[in-house]
Amino acid sequence: MKSKFLSVLLALVIGCSILTISSCGKKAKEKEKGAAPEIKIGSLNDMTGATSDVGKDYALGIAEAIHYVNDTGGINGKKIKLHQFDYGYRIPEALTKYNLFKQLECVAILGWGTGDTEALAPTVAKDKIPYVSASYSGHLCDTSKTPYNIFFAPDYSSQVRGLITAWYDKKWKIHPDFGKRKPRIAACYMFASAFSSASIKAYKDQAEILGFEIGSDQDVSLFAIDTKSQVLALKEFKPDVVLHTNTVMSVAATLRDEYALELGADNIIKCWGFDENLPKLAGKAAEGAIGCSPWAFFGQDVKLMDKVKEYAKKYNPGIPLEKRTIHTVQGWASALGMAEALKRADKAGELTGENILKKGFETMKDFELGLNIAPVSFSADDHRPMSEARIYQYNDGKFNLFATVDLKKRWPEKWEKEWLGW
Repeated sequence: MKSKFLSVLLALVIGCSILTISSCGKKAKEKEKGAAPEIKIGSLNDMTGATSDVGKDYALGIAEAIHYVNDTGGINGKKIKLHQFDYGYRIPEALTKYNLFKQLECVAILGWGTGDTEALAPTVAKDKIPYVSASYSGHLCDTSKTPYNIFFAPDYSSQVRGLITAWYDKKWKIHPDFGKRKPRIAACYMFASAFSSASIKAYKDQAEILGFEIGSDQDVSLFAIDTKSQVLALKEFKPDVVLHTNTVMSVAATLRDEYALELGADNIIKCWGFDENLPKLAGKAAEGAIGCSPWAFFGQDVKLMDKVKEYAKKYNPGIPLEKRTIHTVQGWASALGMAEALKRADKAGELTGENILKKGFETMKDFELGLNIAPVSFSADDHRPMSEARIYQYNDGKFNLFATVDLKKRWPEKWEKEWLGW
């Protein structure tokens, strides 16, 4: 056993040596030929941890999108060199990998979770390294506190405000009890998860604005497969609607138990719990579920989807397209948004962190990214990418547009003066 271990270790060392030598040789040849230098980007992903049920597909999307960018001219002729790592959704590991990205001289980073992104935000600001995360926490949008954090989706707080508002407008207003009593709402999420709990303050605020009666929160782990005790507690409250802010595996488990125990409530779901795997995991319990989906579902007939499918088949042919989800598209959105900022900054003269931020991201005004994403805008004061929440409902085997809620138009005063940084 020891001999086998040493053989494997030796093979890894030799492999790394060959990679290093090949890279050095490649760099030397590029220098001799006067080739454009590579632009180094870091990517931190969860492929094995608590959110890997959605993280693996997102990571594939990141890598495939970078190939697409490089194949279509790169960054004004310069190729992106992607350094992609799995950190297993562990904050200490994220900090270690961040330091590695700095050593590798990455000019920007594609990040992942809320806990690690928020933990790194002060360091990212100090180092002036643009950080495009897959965490859409509203806490990351206030540039007075987190100036180098960016993402390409409505923030979580806007998502839940949009979900609650859409349900109230489209479902409660036609309910037989409308005008006779307050609608009842409760939330299921993992209390200890920074991601799951990031939008709870905004959820309760929006529920109060619209006149809901708010029930007790139910603690549901991201790893949950049995949520009967939480659903039984909900039955005592008799909610009309339940908000879910976990990832898809535990959301599906909760919906199954709601269905089995005949809770009878509608379900509204934040983006990471509402995807093509939900009906596969929840079965009949997914029927009628409502979720926020800021991007196109995988395979929908929208701009750039042909490229998303082409590069999925080209670089990961072993994964059938029918197993891909909206999270691949999310990865593309982050990578393409990053590439656009790099192109703008490069044209402006220099690919430094501050230049990428100021002359890249913050020059985007109603920018059309494609993939059915609402127009994106950033300013030096506000990094909320959009005020529009697109809400879908799953019915009869399809995800159908249910409502579009523009929070800035609906509540302009609150949007401008109160909600930033929630």
